[in-house]
Amino acid sequence: MEKEKMSSSLSENMNYLKQCLAVDTNFDIVYRVIRVGGREACIYFIDGFCKDELMQKMLQYFMDLKEDELPADAHEMSKTSIPYVEVDLQNQWEKITYFILSGVFALFIDGYDQCLLIDSRTYPARNVSEPEKDKVLRGSKDGFVETIVFNTALLRRRIRSPYLRMEMLNAGKSSRTDIVLCYMDNRVDHAFLSQIRERINQIQVDALTMNQESLAECLYKKKWYNPFPKFKFTERPDTAAAQILEGDIVILVDNSPSAMITPTSIFDVIEEADDYYFPPITGTYLRLSRFLIAILTYLMTPTFLLLMQRPEWIPSGFEFIAVKDVTNIPLIWQFLMLELAIDGLRLAAVNTPNMLNTPLSVMAALVLGEFSVNSGWFNSEVMLYMAFVAIANYTQASYELSYAIKFMRIITLILTAMFGLWGYIGGIILMILAICTNRTVSGKSYIYPLFPLNLKQLSKRFLRYRLPGAKD
Repeated sequence: MEKEKMSSSLSENMNYLKQCLAVDTNFDIVYRVIRVGGREACIYFIDGFCKDELMQKMLQYFMDLKEDELPADAHEMSKTSIPYVEVDLQNQWEKITYFILSGVFALFIDGYDQCLLIDSRTYPARNVSEPEKDKVLRGSKDGFVETIVFNTALLRRRIRSPYLRMEMLNAGKSSRTDIVLCYMDNRVDHAFLSQIRERINQIQVDALTMNQESLAECLYKKKWYNPFPKFKFTERPDTAAAQILEGDIVILVDNSPSAMITPTSIFDVIEEADDYYFPPITGTYLRLSRFLIAILTYLMTPTFLLLMQRPEWIPSGFEFIAVKDVTNIPLIWQFLMLELAIDGLRLAAVNTPNMLNTPLSVMAALVLGEFSVNSGWFNSEVMLYMAFVAIANYTQASYELSYAIKFMRIITLILTAMFGLWGYIGGIILMILAICTNRTVSGKSYIYPLFPLNLKQLSKRFLRYRLPGAKD
């Protein structure tokens, strides 16, 4: 049976840690027996997580303490005899081992029934450079990294309010992954906040192996079959800070360079930072363009397929869109094969070494472009429309939204090929139902402020107004 609390005997505590942490087997768990104020003491830390210069100074200070300078208990020791800011006391073994494995410097002194935890951690981290995915034409060029302390600092830098809260939780029996809830205490929905906090505390998984995706699946278990995103992900601190100021909750997960924003509607997912880094007219144009392109990426190929089935429905003056070449493979199979081929190229681009990106891109363009048309596999019109769809998908910053549109487009293509006009209409209705019946994590409408209708808020979703307080 595991012990719950540490004892005042140093030898007993060392024996427990020897069995619990296997310190003689794990080379990176370092321990050293020293004398502090005439008493036996032992320090534990993870190699690579502590600042070497600080460790050297702390050891020298402890070893120079005289017997008459050593306080009688750990509480007094932490207040008067440790020249460091972040010091904590703990006597629960579960928490002590958690802090040691997190990189905290632990000091055990014979006769003390509490462990002195000195937070001198430093984690390997990359620079807070602009994220590759969430780039903007204008605005700040910093981004979240895998170290959670750096991410919270980036938010604190932007929101200097006493109402900003950074609440630390953890989940995962083995991983004990750190999770931070970031919110404005005077603006957040406290009932929803309590719900999120309770869900995280009740997570019964061994580890959050996929970081935020694992957490998202634990927080939202309903309607997993609906492809539209329930969370908004961003790697930009300015975007996360703006959502916090609007009363949303931002969830940071250690080892993940992005933030989860909740609750999120379909309009929140479509918004981008560029909408606000440009004047109102330009921001409105960018936003409306993104809405229009999203609709076009969904409707273009099913509409073309429907018109090819019913050439008499082609509007006057647009007869040139009809397929002129011989169709060796049915159009529906051409579209489905290209949908799969585009994803194959995307996966290949991710796994291709940088030095080979350019030559392989040229080869793919030649083989899948001109040669595929000349060989008779695909018609040039099909290649043109699928090329537009493939490029236009990247107008959406959210990968989840672009794939949701892709899945609904494929379903509409299949229904149109099978049932003609009624299949086309049915696919559109299915798309609308998938959006309207989806719910946010808080259980509210996914299409608010369209339903329930709020015209003032709805206009703000489509139009970029001037900042509140800006004078004419």
